[in-house]
Amino acid sequence: MGKKTKVALAIAAASAAAWAGSKAISKPQKREIKDVLQFNRPIVLAHRGGSHLAPEHTMIAFKKALDLGVDGFEVDIRLTKDEEIIVFHDDTIDRTSDGAGFVKDFTLNELKQFNFGYHFEDLDGQFPYREQKADVVTLRELFERFPNTYINIDIKDGPDTYEGSLMPSKLWRLIEEYNAENRIVVTSFYSEQVDRFNLYAQNRVALGAGEADVRKAFTAFTSQFGHLYHPKVDVFQIPTKSGVISLDSSKFIAFLSKLNIPVHYWVIDDTEAVQRLIENGAQGIVTDRPDIIVPYLQQLQSEKEES
Repeated sequence: MGKKTKVALAIAAASAAAWAGSKAISKPQKREIKDVLQFNRPIVLAHRGGSHLAPEHTMIAFKKALDLGVDGFEVDIRLTKDEEIIVFHDDTIDRTSDGAGFVKDFTLNELKQFNFGYHFEDLDGQFPYREQKADVVTLRELFERFPNTYINIDIKDGPDTYEGSLMPSKLWRLIEEYNAENRIVVTSFYSEQVDRFNLYAQNRVALGAGEADVRKAFTAFTSQFGHLYHPKVDVFQIPTKSGVISLDSSKFIAFLSKLNIPVHYWVIDDTEAVQRLIENGAQGIVTDRPDIIVPYLQQLQSEKEES
């Protein structure tokens, strides 16, 4: 046996011993399932209120989506100049009527002057809200108008900004004020923001995976050391792909499901994709077209119950 072969065998033996040792002392730690995530069927969340059917993040959109039968909303939040939390995706207000500049540079009263539906184009290519004004919506207003609705909240202000540094504590205080702990998921592209929020929430609110959480989980899944992965979030709301990496395989979904972590995919607007994801084990769909996805999932559920 050559020297290189002996070295390779020694490395393989050491790796196997390390794997066996870690397997013996480490047990996967399942998350306790939060109330807001306890569904016995796949759910539908309206992306920004269902942004292909009405101006995104407006009361018009939220009302329409709820009338269509969604289980909840997926919203983004930002902080205004006077430190009010609004539901809004972009960092600028350039898509409003006559509005330009950063959200952080406007007070709530100033933002109320703009039409947030001005540039919305409907499925027929029309601009129906140029005459009908659509106001900016605060998270407080959303809580008050829809007191029993599941809301997935995505913190958009980054942790290295002034607004982002304030957001976790302000968000927690608002959730606590409305006793909304059991109907909210808080997430962010920035895993650090989720961690900061949880310093206040102390696991009393369901947490969504940030980019670093997704990367860590997928790395564990594709390695021999998946048993060492101990999640600190309660739900993955992710795209089907990240670059060239597919995140929608049945095995990856099963890996997370065994840890009591449901997987929701965004933004899905066609029924073929929905069927494939549900067959793979997805437990939630985030969509801009609840008018298509809600009845389709209801049909799938009915067929499942009859079979």
